Amino acid sequence: MVRRTSVEQAELTPGQLAERSGVAVSALHFYERQGLITSRRTSGNQRRYRREVLRRVAMIRIAQRVGIPLAQVRRALSELPDNRSPDRADWERLSRTWHDELEQRIRDLERLRDRFTDCVGCGCLSIDRCRLANPFDTLAEQGPGPRRLLG
Repeated sequence: MVRRTSVEQAELTPGQLAERSGVAVSALHFYERQGLITSRRTSGNQRRYRREVLRRVAMIRIAQRVGIPLAQVRRALSELPDNRSPDRADWERLSRTWHDELEQRIRDLERLRDRFTDCVGCGCLSIDRCRLANPFDTLAEQGPGPRRLLG
């Protein structure tokens, strides 16, 4: 019978972490390369993650789901002492930090949703010449790209 130490019981293999977090092992390795999570190596050179890493992975997934770039997540996590996992107070502080950016993103998406058919509603695919949406191609003076959806 093999006895496990308390350290081993408090750690997860990459497969266990992947199963518990719903993230592929390859994503965990990517997060580690990006400095978002850390592991230790066993004497057999196998990765082991502290159980607290589950919380970090959950936070990373939530931030990604709402569109927070991983670089911002890494900066936020790097502010935590000793590479610890975020607690409730940390999450509240981070979510306040990202609140204004998310509000702006929501406004942009609502504008896109509300104006999308205004731009290509006729389906003519020649918007730069469209007499209804862009008479005399006046929007070209503002530069390349979709002008009506950005403003």
